[in-house]
Amino acid sequence: MPLPLIAIPADIRHLDRADWHAVQTQYVDAALKVSRVMPLLVPALSGGADIGAVLDRVDGVLISGSASNVHPSLYGLEATEADGPFDTARDATSLPLIRGALDRGIPLLAICRGIQELNVALGGTLVSEIQDQPGRWDHRKPPVEERDGMYSIRQPVFVREGSCIAQYLGLAGEVQVNSLHRQAIGETASRLQVEATAEDGTIEAVSVIDARGFAVGVQWHPEYWAETDTPSRALFEAFGDAVRAYAAAR
Repeated sequence: MPLPLIAIPADIRHLDRADWHAVQTQYVDAALKVSRVMPLLVPALSGGADIGAVLDRVDGVLISGSASNVHPSLYGLEATEADGPFDTARDATSLPLIRGALDRGIPLLAICRGIQELNVALGGTLVSEIQDQPGRWDHRKPPVEERDGMYSIRQPVFVREGSCIAQYLGLAGEVQVNSLHRQAIGETASRLQVEATAEDGTIEAVSVIDARGFAVGVQWHPEYWAETDTPSRALFEAFGDAVRAYAAAR
C-alpha cells in the first residue's frame, strides 16, 4: 500500500547567497520512519499559495519547529528586533495551512514554533524571552555545539490525566522532554485546551477542543528522539495512525 501523504511547511533560509525553502531532516525522518507517512514539503510563500490544493492531496499536516519566531503583528503587538528572527513567508503559509487542516478534520501535529503558530492561528498570543519573566526557567537550548546535547532530554513536564496527549503517550504525570525555545504561549486561544505544563507554568502541550480528530501541539522536540525515546515515538506513532485513519476514510 502507498504511504499516506503529509504536508510540512518549509522555512526560508538564506544559503550560498540565495533563498532556499527548507525543512530540517529530523522532522522528515521522524515522519517517514516512525509515523510511516510520506512527507511533502510545502514552499514558504508570502502570497499566491493555493493551500486548498495542498490540503486536497494530503492526509496530515506536520508543523515543524524553526529558529525563527512568529511575527508579533499577527497577535496584535509591534515587532522589535529582539523578537526576531522572523520568517513572514513561513507565517503566511503555516497559519492558513493550520486553519485549513482543522476546518477539514485533517490530522495536525504542531511542534515548537508549530505550537506557537497554532495558538496564533486560533487567536492566541505569545510571550518572548520567557527566561526573563519572573519565576520562569531558562527554556533555551543548552550552550553546546553538539546536536545531541542541544536536544538532550533534561526537563520535566506534567501531562494532565485524561488529556489527548496522555492518551497518545500512553501515560500521564511527569514526562521528561527536551527544551529549545525563547518564546511560549501567552494568552491561550479559546479553542485550545492546555494539556501539559512545565513546573514554572510554561504551556508545553495543547489540543484543539473542537477538532474532529488528532490536533495537538507540543513545545518540546519529540522528532529528534522519535526512534529511541518511548514518549517521542508514541506521539509520532499516534500521529501516523491518525493520518492512516483519515486516508482510509476519504
